[in-house]
Amino acid sequence: MTRAAIRPGATLTQFSVIEALMVGDYDGVFRMRDALRFGDVGIGCTDRIEAEVVVLDGRPWQCRSDGSCSPLDPDALLPFVEMCHLDPDATVHPLGEITHDELAAAVDGALASRNHFHAIRVDGEFSWVRIRATPAQTPPYRPLAEVAKEQVEHELVEMTGTLIGFWSPSIYQGITVAGLHLHFLADDRSTGGHVLDVVTTRGAMRISAYANFDLRLPESGAFLGSSLSGDLDAEIVAVEGRTAH
Repeated sequence: MTRAAIRPGATLTQFSVIEALMVGDYDGVFRMRDALRFGDVGIGCTDRIEAEVVVLDGRPWQCRSDGSCSPLDPDALLPFVEMCHLDPDATVHPLGEITHDELAAAVDGALASRNHFHAIRVDGEFSWVRIRATPAQTPPYRPLAEVAKEQVEHELVEMTGTLIGFWSPSIYQGITVAGLHLHFLADDRSTGGHVLDVVTTRGAMRISAYANFDLRLPESGAFLGSSLSGDLDAEIVAVEGRTAH
């Protein structure tokens, strides 16, 4: 497996931190159009965590708990999103029939370094994808570990589409999701969401490596008074479903 190259100056930009979501900071404070300045692919969630966000080829989509997807208004407010530009010259890795664990192993084999951030895109055919999203929340917000118990899961079979997401070093757990964090968007844009499990029939994987990590924190809202401890590793792993460190 050819390892990803680190492009000079390439940056992964993140808005807010995952632990803020964990403690219940669900109000959107960043506009999607502002985040789009920093990349053509990305993942995140919408205001009140009503939908999972997938940005693909510069276009943002929202995937709701009923399994449906629709274009996301560029003026929509988000509490959390990660964005980057994929390396157009990234090596294409052909994939055969593999499970989620085997995909994670393939990603591991293509990392430039376990101390750098990476973006992953897999276009292909999937025999099975298990996705989730949470229903919209209303104040007073509960911690995400409680909300996740009410998440709505959907099993998709024989789909063509794209997995998009990030692999992050373990030392950044809490700031982001350490390990592999993927969202799915169907080719026909009918469905998608946060990936809990997947079986790929065949596909093409590209990985970009980033030595620069730009973190942009909220300047207003509940974040200013949130108590972020940095010790929610177990809760993050449980909420994300399958997190590879």
